[in-house]
Amino acid sequence: MTAAIAPATVRAPAARPRTARWLLRLHRPALVVWTALVVLGAALLLWLAGPLTDAAAEGWRQYNACKWSEKCPYGQDAILRYKDVYNYLTLSLATLPFLVAAWAGAALTGRELESGTARLAWTQGITPVRWLVTRLALPAAAVTVGTSLLVFLHHRAWSAADGRVDTAKSWYDFWTFHTNGPTTVALALAALATGALTGLALGRALPALAVSVVLTAGVWGLAQWLMPRLWPAVTRVTGLEDGYAAPYSGVEVAKGLVTRGGGHIPEPECYAATTEGCAREFREHGAVGWFHTYHPASHYWPLQLTTGAFVLALAALATLAAFGVLRRLSGSPGAGRGAAA
Repeated sequence: MTAAIAPATVRAPAARPRTARWLLRLHRPALVVWTALVVLGAALLLWLAGPLTDAAAEGWRQYNACKWSEKCPYGQDAILRYKDVYNYLTLSLATLPFLVAAWAGAALTGRELESGTARLAWTQGITPVRWLVTRLALPAAAVTVGTSLLVFLHHRAWSAADGRVDTAKSWYDFWTFHTNGPTTVALALAALATGALTGLALGRALPALAVSVVLTAGVWGLAQWLMPRLWPAVTRVTGLEDGYAAPYSGVEVAKGLVTRGGGHIPEPECYAATTEGCAREFREHGAVGWFHTYHPASHYWPLQLTTGAFVLALAALATLAAFGVLRRLSGSPGAGRGAAA
């Protein structure tokens, strides 16, 4: 009699932890808030680009048509409403990188290290590297999509008023320049990387929140300081009789006097009461004209792209530093696998 041979028991492979799903569940409130901010901002920017701009443009048309009249009915409320909404939305969009930095430092990494959730995950079959990759990749996608949409709509709203609303901001206005182009998207991604790095380095939520915001402000200031120097500027020379404010429009880099030998010097002090008197004093110093070094409107995209590339490079460095700190926290690169074995 042949004994029946029982089939060998095959052990099913252990299910691979789904870090993306867990991350979405853990940070669902943040995702809901971010989505609400993007949707609300998009709706307000569409309102600004359409009805508000049209009403303000009509108000300025009425004002320019009858401004020499004693009684001039025009849409002053519409003009002021456009100005207020534009300023509020522009400043709100400019603060998004700081919100991203605060959340990334406090909640994305700092709180999980402080509570021990991160180390617990590393013992459940999730390597530290995979843990951090997921925490950077998914938020980066959400930040990129949301910020890019708002930047596009902001640029659309600004373009709708350009040349139609007399008080519309110029393209080189500090806040308008950044919120009209990809530098704000790059700043938001740099804020995410900086916040993640700070949370890993400090391991505490509240200190990481504060330091992340300060570091993001530093990145913003450095980018603004370097921006005019990342692309060759244009220099315009005018005569002394044209006065100090020679006509130009753009991002200013430098200005001063031109000497007989063609050199550029800063403007000396002038104590004369008239422009002609100052011109005589400057000629005594050997000056023959004024120079203005600036970026015209044709440099808008080169400045945007070079500044954005610089900020993204800082984001990449912060990301590499975050993985370096993670390696120190988790031990050897295989510490997470060894713990899960």
